Amino acid sequence: MRLNSLALTDVEVALLARVRTDGGFSQQSDEPYRTDATAWAIITLSSIDADKACIQPAMTRLMADQHEDGSISIAPDHPAAFWPTPLAILAWSCSSVDSESKSRAIGFLLSTTGKHWEKRSDEIAQHNPALKGWPWIAATHSWVEPTALSVIALSVAGYQMHPRVKEAVNMLMDRQLPHGGWNYGNTSVFGQELRPALESTSAALHALTGHVARQDVQRSLDYLSKEITHLHTPISLGWSLLALNSWDVPILNAPSLIAACLERQKRYGAYDTTSLCLLVLPLVSPNGLLVKSAGTI
Repeated sequence: MRLNSLALTDVEVALLARVRTDGGFSQQSDEPYRTDATAWAIITLSSIDADKACIQPAMTRLMADQHEDGSISIAPDHPAAFWPTPLAILAWSCSSVDSESKSRAIGFLLSTTGKHWEKRSDEIAQHNPALKGWPWIAATHSWVEPTALSVIALSVAGYQMHPRVKEAVNMLMDRQLPHGGWNYGNTSVFGQELRPALESTSAALHALTGHVARQDVQRSLDYLSKEITHLHTPISLGWSLLALNSWDVPILNAPSLIAACLERQKRYGAYDTTSLCLLVLPLVSPNGLLVKSAGTI
């Protein structure tokens, strides 16, 4: 089983069915607008031979939701949940127009961090809490996935050498598990090493591409390469393929894995927009989210 152009057309049709009257996208066709769904749809539709007419209105819809400080939140009534901000930067990077909104979002990330403190002798968790990344929600500790997304977005925007990005890379490396992989952001608690999680591992590996030496993450690449052969869910599979692609780890049956995952919608129902986008992006954008030229992310 391979993913053919007809399957990609089906994905495009499913995504376009989720365009709202205001130009944004929803997670499902009968649901309201979501900032994260809109950003992922822009990124994906910009990467395939799709009808591009909906992309600029979707970008404009994201701009309308931007707060004065430059952030983009998951919903107007949850302004502190600003983790979609790097997704918006990636979406706006699909345009050749260097928008003021993108610049303001970049400025927000560069000036924002989670809650951090110097490590105490009685800490129950072993990671270094002083290293700064980004949180899911304002005034909380920095964790792996929002930090990885922010590093990816800032790298795409040309800020890969910024001190803020370099410290975030150090934070991700500090959170890598001794036996490989990442979880939400702890390494060990009460002396017990925690287990890795596929999505956290993949996001971290993708973010670290070009920032660290291969030998520094080889155990994590080995872990992910072993796990991917029996992944069946779209977000885990999509993120894993994006990460392995970015490190040039060949997965020869990737189209078959994607096609089989798409087929599972017949049994479990339509995937949401984020899931669909992450699932097909490894195929239509082999270098993942790290392509810097506008219109090819």
